[in-house]
Amino acid sequence: MFIRTEATPNPAQMKFLPGQTVMPSGSAHFPNVATSERSPLAQRLFAVEGVAGVSLDEDSITVWKTDDWDWQLLKTFALAAIMNHFTAGETVFLEDDEEDLTDADADPELIANIKDLLDSHVAPALADSDGEAIYRGFRNGMVILELRGAARDLRLNIEHMMRHYLHEIEGIVEFDDMTPKPGLQTVDGLAIKKLLDEHINPQVAGHGGNITLVDVVEDTVYLRLEGGCQGCGMADVTLKQGVATEIRALVPSIVHVLDMTDHAGGSNPYYQPGKGG
Repeated sequence: MFIRTEATPNPAQMKFLPGQTVMPSGSAHFPNVATSERSPLAQRLFAVEGVAGVSLDEDSITVWKTDDWDWQLLKTFALAAIMNHFTAGETVFLEDDEEDLTDADADPELIANIKDLLDSHVAPALADSDGEAIYRGFRNGMVILELRGAARDLRLNIEHMMRHYLHEIEGIVEFDDMTPKPGLQTVDGLAIKKLLDEHINPQVAGHGGNITLVDVVEDTVYLRLEGGCQGCGMADVTLKQGVATEIRALVPSIVHVLDMTDHAGGSNPYYQPGKGG
């Protein structure tokens, strides 16, 4: 079995292409080990020291690393983990029942309109980018969507579109974010979220960007860059010299600040010809 590797615009991220199908359809994203229960392959990769995140799609496996590891060494361990998984014939991803998280008292007509909007407007808009937005529920004015592939990096665009057509919608929340993340409710997690909401995001909003706090696990902060930040050629510089510095100044116990964005996806990937820092 020969596994190719590809560097990506995100220096903390590398793609592994095993030359065979990884996911039969869609994609799956695991920002940390706590979210990887549905994928034996992701769990095997998280067992490798230095692996910070894993994404799976039709023909590739994307791995994120912590800052203190070099790809020259980590790539060897990741390749071995992927090779062992496929040669053992193990399952890559365990499908689960698509639980509907809609409130019992939600307006049936509104739910029907939301699903129709996803089919008539959102799905065609994502068709060219190989993304999916799957309805998983509606609670307290928020549409719960399972975002796959490029749809994750277009979350703000999808939200703006849906709120434009259906004023009853207050916003969208990712299905993955419904998974309990105790780190977000800690003193450090709440302080970092406040820093992003009140200080950092108002600055990047002028460029159409947004930075979302995905999780806080021990000494590591997981962030996702969205909108104008996803696809920005200066994203890595902004993160390491700006955002990470402010987070560590606020919470000295934080060692790693990891960008979980797929910068090669979305509507403005900065690796395209003519774009770049």
